Amino acid sequence: MEMKERKTSADMEITAMKTTANIETSPGRNAAAAARKAPASGAKNGNTVFLPLINSAFQPGHCLETVEALETTAGGRDIAMGEYYYFSGRPEEAAKEMEPYLTSHDTALRLSACLVYAYANLATDHIRLARHALTEMEKTFTDIHADEDAPPELKAMSAFVSTTAAVLLHLPIKNDRDRAFEPASLMLLPPGLRFFSCYVQAHYAYLQGEYGKSLGIVETALAFQPQLYPIPSIYLRLVAAMDYMALKNSEKAKEQLLLAWELARPDGLIEAFGEHHGLLGGLLEATLKKDYPEDFRRMISITYSFSGGWRKVHNPDTGHDVADNLTTTEFAIAMLAARGWTYQEISTHMGSTVNTVKAHMKSVMSKLGVEQKSDLKKYMLK
Repeated sequence: MEMKERKTSADMEITAMKTTANIETSPGRNAAAAARKAPASGAKNGNTVFLPLINSAFQPGHCLETVEALETTAGGRDIAMGEYYYFSGRPEEAAKEMEPYLTSHDTALRLSACLVYAYANLATDHIRLARHALTEMEKTFTDIHADEDAPPELKAMSAFVSTTAAVLLHLPIKNDRDRAFEPASLMLLPPGLRFFSCYVQAHYAYLQGEYGKSLGIVETALAFQPQLYPIPSIYLRLVAAMDYMALKNSEKAKEQLLLAWELARPDGLIEAFGEHHGLLGGLLEATLKKDYPEDFRRMISITYSFSGGWRKVHNPDTGHDVADNLTTTEFAIAMLAARGWTYQEISTHMGSTVNTVKAHMKSVMSKLGVEQKSDLKKYMLK
C-alpha cells in the first residue's frame, strides 16, 4: 500500500495546537496532551519516588550527574542508580541495586525495583528471579485495585508497570491493564513516565500492525515534551525507526535511529539498542556498525543476552516459537525476508552483496528447517 509522506514533529505540534479533530493519530494526541497538561509533580508522589531517572529531564551527557543530585533519604538515588546501570547495559549491577527494594513497604519504590529487576534478570538469564519480580508486580496491581481507598496515583503506577512489562514481553494485556493508556491515568503519572507510557502505547500499536498510529503517537509525544526527557525520547525514536522499517522506508528509519543515538551516546545509554535489535531489521548493522564498532559490539552482546532471557519468558507464555538459534545478522535478514523484502533490497539496506544475503538466508532456512520464505514468519518477531 502506498503511504503518504508523514508530517514532521513540528507540523504535528502546530496541528495539535490548532485542532482537536478526531484523526488517526488522536490516541497519540490524547496521551501527549495528558502528559503536557498534568501538573509537573516530578519524580515524587507525596513521599514516594517512582522510576526517577526515566522521569528526569536533563541534557545528554549529564545522566550520572542527574542521578547523583537526587535525594538519598527516600531511596530515590538508589532506584535511579539502578535505572542508570540498566540503561547503560550493566544488568548485574542494576539487579543488585534494586534487590533491597523488592519488599519495600513504599509501593512506588517496590514497583520501580520490580520492573527494573525483572528486565535485568532477563539479561543475566536468571529467569526464576525475573518471573518472581513479574509476579510481584501483578500481585501489587491486584491488591491496589481491590482497595477502594488506594490513592489513584498508585493505581496509575501499578497499571503502568503491569502494562509495560506485558507489552515489552509481547504478552497479551490482561483485563483492566490497558487503562494505563487512558489520558486520565496518564495525568496521574510523573511527567517523564507519561512520555515513556506513550512509547509503550506506540510499541503496542506496532505489535498490532498499526504502524501509522504508532508513528502518530511518537511524533505527537515528542512535539509535546515541555523539556527533554532523554530516556523516554530514546525509546520513542527507536519505535519510530521500527515503524518506518515495517513500512519499508529505511531512510526515515535510519534518521530516527541516529536521533536516538545522539541522545544515548553521551551517557552510554546503550541498552535500548540491544533490546530492539530484532525489531530494527538490520538498522544497527546498516547505520552504526562502521562508525561505532565498539559500541556496536556491545549492542550485539546485549542483544544475545537479553533476547535469550526474553524468549524464555515469551515463548512458553505465548506458545510462539521465536527463533533462538540464529546469529543477530541472520535474524535481521530473516526478519526482513519474512516481511517481503527482496534479496536486492536487503543487500542495499545492509550494505552487503546479494550473494552474502543469500548465503545468510541459506543458513537461516537450514537452521529453522523451512523451505519457503513464507514459513519464516512463525519464527520471527512481529
